[in-house]
Amino acid sequence: MLNIILPQAIKNILPSLVNELISLTKESAVVTIIGLGDIMRRSYIVGGETYKFFEPILFAGLIYYVMVMILTILGKVIERRMRRSD
Repeated sequence: MLNIILPQAIKNILPSLVNELISLTKESAVVTIIGLGDIMRRSYIVGGETYKFFEPILFAGLIYYVMVMILTILGKVIERRMRRSD
């Protein structure tokens, strides 16, 4: 089972797991753990101090975009390695 069934199961569920991880990163409080503090909350604090809200929120959106792109690339690399191991 460990050598035959488990590698096939991981190969089949890996795309779904990567998509779920990316969705979780975009939509939940897991970002506070990954981002070392809630990025949106910090952008609102900076906006309140400078009375400029557009730039901090735009920068926070850029940070989220980069994080999601890194996770996407990482997921593709893992899937590619799993396909090679067949």
